[in-house]
Amino acid sequence: MTAVRSILVVGGGSAGWLAAAYLARTLGVGDAAGPRITLVEAPGIPTIGVGEGSFPSLRGTLAAIGIPEDRFIREANATFKQGIRFDHWVRRPGEPGADHYFHPFSQPSQRPGGPELLPYWLLGAAEGSAFAEAATLQKRVADASRAPKRVTDADYLGALNYAYHFDAGRFAALLADEARALGVSHIAATVERVEVGDGGLITAVHTREAGALRADLYLDCTGFHAALIGGALASPFKSLADRLFVDRALAIQVPYPRADAPIASSTISTAQTAGWIWDIGLQQRRGIGHVYSSRHIDDGQAEAQLRAYIGPAADGISARRLDLRIGYRETQWLGNCVAVGLSSGFIEPLEASGLGLVEAAVYLVAHLFPHDGQFDAAARQFNAQMRTRYERIADFVKLHYALSQRPEPFWRDNADAATRSGLLSEQLAMWRTRAPHRLDFITDLEMYPPSSWQYVLYGMEYATTLQPNAAAWPRAAEARQEFAALRQLAPRAMADLPAHRALVEHLCARG
Repeated sequence: MTAVRSILVVGGGSAGWLAAAYLARTLGVGDAAGPRITLVEAPGIPTIGVGEGSFPSLRGTLAAIGIPEDRFIREANATFKQGIRFDHWVRRPGEPGADHYFHPFSQPSQRPGGPELLPYWLLGAAEGSAFAEAATLQKRVADASRAPKRVTDADYLGALNYAYHFDAGRFAALLADEARALGVSHIAATVERVEVGDGGLITAVHTREAGALRADLYLDCTGFHAALIGGALASPFKSLADRLFVDRALAIQVPYPRADAPIASSTISTAQTAGWIWDIGLQQRRGIGHVYSSRHIDDGQAEAQLRAYIGPAADGISARRLDLRIGYRETQWLGNCVAVGLSSGFIEPLEASGLGLVEAAVYLVAHLFPHDGQFDAAARQFNAQMRTRYERIADFVKLHYALSQRPEPFWRDNADAATRSGLLSEQLAMWRTRAPHRLDFITDLEMYPPSSWQYVLYGMEYATTLQPNAAAWPRAAEARQEFAALRQLAPRAMADLPAHRALVEHLCARG
């Protein structure tokens, strides 16, 4: 094998340009030892942009690439995301009981040497408050449309953990500018054919405008089309349709009623009869979409529910329909080709895993980079880790559906234990008598930390009984003090943090 001296990224969008920019920065493009990186993309291909949300890991990625936070906020039309609010996921509107719960990004409070709060919450020490509200300040801050950080906080740091919402097209353009500044070459050309040699390695990508493009390593960022990994190399696709039922989405973008309207500081996810609606606030508009199962509702009914949710603001605006193929390729690195983004797979946008999976893939490519051209060992590690990530994300998303009390066929089908993975069923059985713990998870292979599983599990009102073993938790008085302190701190935190829109406007002006 010869040394890897050139990389061809096939396809742009957020996945392609993030891969190009991150690898250019970490592998030293332009240095004597660094590989050449070229990105080829067909002109005029729109970015899909389902959801336009992210996970907190994006902060580290942007910092590693070298993009200042205010530039990202300004150029990507970005806002801050402190978690996800789930409306009507447990029960239908109007039925007795809580009508929503919150998945915050901040960890449950735990002072040095203090008790872990979850067991004591399960034992009733928080006086009936929902877990996310009892154990963090973030729900109250997000409910008040406050920001997670102050004007004086440094880039990518804040009082509370956070991610972002952003315009997918503008984000891709920002990444493209940064990648080119880092030395990535850009070719606008349409791929017509992928040439594969006798050894199963890609030898060239043939384009209409630029002819044959050759490299040592190819990144397939061609989206659902998967022109290299699926089309040329025929890596099989593992469907998850038997576990996750949504397969379509309808999306509409609507302006705010006025320029100074508050911006929601979290994604709002509202359950429907056969799916759910996302509601994401950017600077000048909201992105709203209905993700649904065509096996349980037709397109006309789905659009009617979406328009009923939005109201008159959607009048005269057409909805864009997307077909979703839920699953992943078990072999995402095959020979000298690595699938990144939608070409590798897609789990529905409920918890914004799409961009997080792009980040994970790019981190691994950089870490495992086969400078000497020995692909096999790197590919084995990459494939094993990415398979596990996809499976665990699928389990985490399924957790939201599996515990619903709603009676509609879509929700009853999701609650059927036969539609869960064996591991998820085992964990749910164990969590009947003990709470989820960090030792239940292999952190480096999980996108979502143990706290995320806890917030969703108990937001969905799962019953864990600790009373028979209550003697194992002797620090109830300390836990009650911590719960009380968090209640008292919440008003001060909201007074200390700026309004979400005010912080966004300040960062845009500062840039």
